[in-house]
Amino acid sequence: MFFVKKIAQTLFILWGVVTLSFVIFQLLGDPARLIVGQSGDKKTLENIRKSLNLDQPKWKQYTLFINDVSFISVYNSTEIVEKEIKGIFIGSNNNIVIKLPYFGKSYQSKKNVIDILSEAIPATFLLAFFALFIASVVGIFLGVVSAINKNKILDYCSILISTIGISAPSFFIAILIAWLFGIKFHSVTGLNFTGSLYEIDDFSGEKYLAVKNIILPAITLGIRPLSIITQLTRSSMLDVLTKDFIRTAYAKGLNKTTIFFKHALKNAIMPVFISITGWFAELLAGAFFVEFIFGWNGVGKITVDALTKLDYPVVIGSIIFSASIFIIINVISDYVQKKINPILN
Repeated sequence: MFFVKKIAQTLFILWGVVTLSFVIFQLLGDPARLIVGQSGDKKTLENIRKSLNLDQPKWKQYTLFINDVSFISVYNSTEIVEKEIKGIFIGSNNNIVIKLPYFGKSYQSKKNVIDILSEAIPATFLLAFFALFIASVVGIFLGVVSAINKNKILDYCSILISTIGISAPSFFIAILIAWLFGIKFHSVTGLNFTGSLYEIDDFSGEKYLAVKNIILPAITLGIRPLSIITQLTRSSMLDVLTKDFIRTAYAKGLNKTTIFFKHALKNAIMPVFISITGWFAELLAGAFFVEFIFGWNGVGKITVDALTKLDYPVVIGSIIFSASIFIIINVISDYVQKKINPILN
């Protein structure tokens, strides 16, 4: 029943996102003119509009758009060849296809948008994973230290840092960290202002792994969840430390380290873990400007670059893809939370 309800909600939300994307696409101007530029002749414009179905009524354009972005679609043989559709073909005429969404082709590179996104997805997922890992480890540690040292200097410092992390805009933090550690103290940190996971050697031309380039964007992206996890861990720890079993542990003569980390943290970590499971989708959605500022070649940077170049198929594809991932991960997170905490059922 849970999955049936969630699938229905997910399909409805995705339909809303796709419909909104179609409306935005209609308001962005003439795609044919964007493809050929201002010097294109009338005949060329007409041919492009026909190939993009822009000569059809709006309701039919919407129907064709839904057909393209759906996982199950119906095409004729000509469309399959022109759009380079790949998937599982059903029926004697192979007109029904189970496939990945088709978002069209980039105005700039002429590549299928789904291929462009597929190249960027691993980098975005890796960045979000590292950001969440840093936020979880450091946030839990600071939260525990803050709770243990309640109303002491370490506690006040932890609260101040986490409050700043929650309040400060992400783009400002990104610019500050990039300038501070990537430029001002580059000679000390050795970290670059911008850089991707893989870089090209200037002399040999070989592609090599540059893991250090993920450090600054991951820290920047993880600051907000780190701050929230810190405060949540502190609050949860302080609540657990007032329980009877903690007083019993003290009465048995157990040392503070055992009480704090074996008994208190073990019971305080549950609400923190539930919070962490919901943050991965947030980080994927929030990576756009962080990737752009640090030159990290993920979905976010590709989207911002496409927006500056008016490459709208890439923009629309990124929006629908990001929304879909966000919704799917949240559904999985809700399911995990219900399994972990039966009270939520």
